[in-house]
Amino acid sequence: MDDFSLARVVHVVSVVMWIGGVAFVTTTAMPAIRAAEPPERRLAAFHRFERRFVWQARIWVLLAGASGVWMTQSGGLWDRFSDPAFWWMHAMVAVWLVFFAMLFVIEPLVLQRRMTASSQPEQDFDRMERMHRVVLALALTAVIGAAAGSRGLL
Repeated sequence: MDDFSLARVVHVVSVVMWIGGVAFVTTTAMPAIRAAEPPERRLAAFHRFERRFVWQARIWVLLAGASGVWMTQSGGLWDRFSDPAFWWMHAMVAVWLVFFAMLFVIEPLVLQRRMTASSQPEQDFDRMERMHRVVLALALTAVIGAAAGSRGLL
């Protein structure tokens, strides 16, 4: 197997695990917490769940980014970023940057403290649930664009 093919395998598995995890949290875990917990305890319940998941998400995001750079470099694909027809490559990078910032900067340095000492846990959980829906929609747009665009369908 050549290095591009190996990078593609790593990339696809990483994206499946990462975005699949986001989809699970957004469409299953958060609604289950909403149904099972009173409003003032939802945020704490989410944090108990999230502590087990956040390191997995960080690993998958790092692997997706590294394999994406690897494919771009080994395939000589950097010029695609100057062609609007490859908008989906920009979308993948943008989604990756949002998640990288959230998982490695914003969540550990800002949100963790704020959410732990939240004076408005009900509103914070609602806000977090809405944000998860938005980032899932953006991620799915990038995935659909990449799947179609990489096969010449766009």
